[in-house]
Amino acid sequence: MVFFLLWAIAIQGAEYLKYKDPKQPLHARINDLISRMTLEEKIGQMTQIERNVTTPEIIKKYHIGSILIGGGSEPAPHASADTWMDMADEFQKEALSDRLGIPIIIGTDAIHGQNNAFNATIFPHNVGLGATRDPQLVKKIGAATALEVRATGIPYTFAPCIAVCRDPRWGRCFESYSEDHKIVQAMTELIPGLQGDIPANYPMNFPYVNNERIKVAGCAKHFVGDGGTINGIDEYDTIVDWNGLKNIHMPAYLDSIRKGVATVMVSYSSWNGKKMHANYNLITGYLKNKLKFKGFVISDSEGIDRITSPPHVNYTYSVQAGIQAGIDMVMVPYKFVEFIDDLTSLVKRNVIPMSRIDDAVERILRVKFILGLFENPMADRTLASQLGSQEHRELAREAVRKSLVLLKNGKNTDEPLLPLPKKARKILVAGSHANDIGNQCGGWTIAWHGHSGNITVGNTILTAIKNTVDPGTEVIYNENPDREFLNSNDFSYAIVIVGELPYSEYVGDSKDLTIAEPGYSTITNVCESVKCVVTIISGRPVVIEPYLEKMDAMVAAWLPGTEGQGVADVLYGNYGFTGKLARTWMRTVDQLPMNVGDPHYDPLFPFGYGLTTTPTELIAAQ
Repeated sequence: MVFFLLWAIAIQGAEYLKYKDPKQPLHARINDLISRMTLEEKIGQMTQIERNVTTPEIIKKYHIGSILIGGGSEPAPHASADTWMDMADEFQKEALSDRLGIPIIIGTDAIHGQNNAFNATIFPHNVGLGATRDPQLVKKIGAATALEVRATGIPYTFAPCIAVCRDPRWGRCFESYSEDHKIVQAMTELIPGLQGDIPANYPMNFPYVNNERIKVAGCAKHFVGDGGTINGIDEYDTIVDWNGLKNIHMPAYLDSIRKGVATVMVSYSSWNGKKMHANYNLITGYLKNKLKFKGFVISDSEGIDRITSPPHVNYTYSVQAGIQAGIDMVMVPYKFVEFIDDLTSLVKRNVIPMSRIDDAVERILRVKFILGLFENPMADRTLASQLGSQEHRELAREAVRKSLVLLKNGKNTDEPLLPLPKKARKILVAGSHANDIGNQCGGWTIAWHGHSGNITVGNTILTAIKNTVDPGTEVIYNENPDREFLNSNDFSYAIVIVGELPYSEYVGDSKDLTIAEPGYSTITNVCESVKCVVTIISGRPVVIEPYLEKMDAMVAAWLPGTEGQGVADVLYGNYGFTGKLARTWMRTVDQLPMNVGDPHYDPLFPFGYGLTTTPTELIAAQ
C-alpha cells in the first residue's frame, strides 16, 4: 500500500512538471518553467560566460544558462572530438543537477567550419564563398559545419556573419560574403544548412532547429550596419540614413528570420552615433516588434561594456541600457558576478521591469526547447568521426575550386598561361603562403586571430602542386628566391603564392591594404625572371596594380582553408575557373570606399569580374 501511495505521489508530481514533457505544446512548457523560476535563476539564463572561467560549481551556484567557447578556447591542445565532448558533458551534467534541471547552451564561433578544433575541416572564409555565387554549396557547408560542431558536443554557432562590407579596410571584411546585399541575402542559405529546412506549415518568422542532434542553432550577426563603418574602422560608426540602413544592411536579416534563424547578435558598432547595444528602436522596436523575431538576441563579447567610453566605466548603466534595449542574453563573458549583481539590483529596484526579464528568459528557453536540449542535452558520441571527415574535406575542396577568381591570364589574351601544364622539366613554387596552413586559413582558425604555421591538419598549396604535377616534373620550393638563384635555374614556369598574414576584427583594420613583406619583392624577382602565375591569399582585395604588368597570370584565392588541393585542381585544369568577384577590386586605397553603382566607380577589376578557363580534358577532346 505504501509503495502505491509513493508511486501515486510521484506521478502526481510529474504531472505538474509540464516543461519536462515533450508532448506538451511549446508555449505551455515555457510558461510552466518560467512560473517556477526565481529571479536568480532567470538572470542566470541570461548570462553567458567563457569556458576558461567556468567550473561546475559556478554553473550551479549562479544557474548559468550559457557557455562561450571563444576564439582559441579549447579543452586541451590538439583535443580530440571525445575530449571536446567530455568537456561539454561535464558542464551539462552540473546544469542538469540544479533545482530545475535547465540545460545550458554552449556556443562557439564556428564561422568557417568548427575552426577552434584541431583536425576540423576549415572551409573558405565568406569572402571566397561569395565569389562562388552558389547558395546551395553554402547550404551544404552549413550542414557539414553543423555535424563537426556537434562532433565537439556543441549545439550553437555564432554564424552566419551577414555583414555587407562596404570598405575592405575593415578587418572583418573576410567574414562578409559581398559588398552587394543581394549576394549576402542569397548566402543566408547557410542557415537551413546549419539548422535544417523549415517544415511546411511551420509558424512564420519563428526560430527553427531540427532537433535530431545533427543540426545546430545559428546566429545572424552583427545587427546591424557593422559593414558600413566610416573608413572601415572596426566597431566604429555607420553614418547612413534609414533608407540606406534598411536597403543595404538590413535585407539579409529579413531572409535570416524567414529561414528560422534561432538567434541574432548585436554589433559593437554605432548607427549615426548611437551604440547598437543600446539601440532600443532597432533591437526591440524593429527586430522584435516589426520583424516579429521570436528567437533570442545576444550581445557580442563584452558588448554592453562598450556602450560607455571608455568601456566598463559605468557598468551598471551599461547593463541597464543593454537589457532595456532588448538584449536577452549577455556574452559577459568574464566578469559575470558583477553582471549578475548589477542586473539583480536593477530589477529589485524596479529600474528594469520583471516583464523585460521574462521576455528574455522566454526567448532563451524557446530556443533551448526547439533545439531539443531538454530531451537530448548530452553530446552524441556517434558523431565523433564527423570531425574532419573525408566527405567534408572533399566539400571544402569543391568550395575552394569554385571560389577562385582568375583576374589575369596571359600578357596577351592570345597566349593564356592557365591551365598550367602538369608535365614540365622543372618548376618553381615561391612565396610566404605556399607552404603554410595557417596563412591560407586566415583568422578565426585554432586561435582568435589565427596564426602562421602548419597549425592544423590539411593540404598546403605546395603539397597540392606536388600531388598534381606529373611524377617527372621537378618541383623546387624557395620561399623568397633572389635573382642569382632564379638566373641559375631554367624554370619552365613559376607559381608565386603570397598575401596577407592572419588577423581578425580590429587587428585586421588596414589603411594601406598591402600584402605581407616580402610579398611584393618576391613577385618582382620571380616574375621578372620566369613566366609566372601569382596567387593572392587574402581576406579582401589588396593593392596590386603596380605589379600586375609583371605577372603572366593572377588568381584571387581569398582564404581557402585547409584544402589547398582545390587551388591546384584549377591551376592545372582538372576544373575550370568559374569564380566572379563579389567585391570591387580597387586600384588604390585613396578610392575607398568604392562599391558597384557608385558614381566615381573606376576599379582595377569590377564587381562580377572573373575570367574562365576550360578544363584540360575538354580542351584535349576538342
